[in-house]
Amino acid sequence: MSSRKFELDQHFLKSPRLALMLIGHSNVRKNDTVLEIGAGTGVITFGLAKRCKRVIALEPDSETAEKLLNNLKKYQLDNVELKREKFETFELPDEVYKIFANPPFRISSEIFYKILNLENINGEIIEKDVPKNLPKSIYLIVQKNFALKLIPTERHYTNQLGKILQKYYNIKIRYPLKKADFTPPPAVDTVLLECRLKQDD
Repeated sequence: MSSRKFELDQHFLKSPRLALMLIGHSNVRKNDTVLEIGAGTGVITFGLAKRCKRVIALEPDSETAEKLLNNLKKYQLDNVELKREKFETFELPDEVYKIFANPPFRISSEIFYKILNLENINGEIIEKDVPKNLPKSIYLIVQKNFALKLIPTERHYTNQLGKILQKYYNIKIRYPLKKADFTPPPAVDTVLLECRLKQDD
């Protein structure tokens, strides 16, 4: 595994077996194109490559991306397209696609802002144009407290982003994770968050 990049807030999954199990909890299928945000050295990437038709793996850190590239060559994974770009500047696919990723925690909100075509102005989320070509499903490893604020329930506060997201997606926590599942372990509880496009459910 790659060492943690503190400025990127990266916590990598330790186990390829765990990655495969999490992917097994998703609706990723063999003919899918899947976008992975923050691919690291490839623990999730390899699992996705076995499960789907095409993986677009984003990894902006040059050192980590080089290790991922070497791993892809080693295991001869020719259905993975490595993009050394930040998600913030990446142009979203114009084809049918899904997202499965363990991104840096600091960009969790920004991922949804970009997908839903939102802008945060002084804490107020503004809906710009109607979002186009929404991913069919989104699976993100995120902080548990972040996930709870997106899910419609009377037990927890649902924030503005969650209310907007609910217009398009059915949202739930798919799987709880342990701190020991990561290297280094995060200081907070984490979960696999599932968002499935309503028109497809």
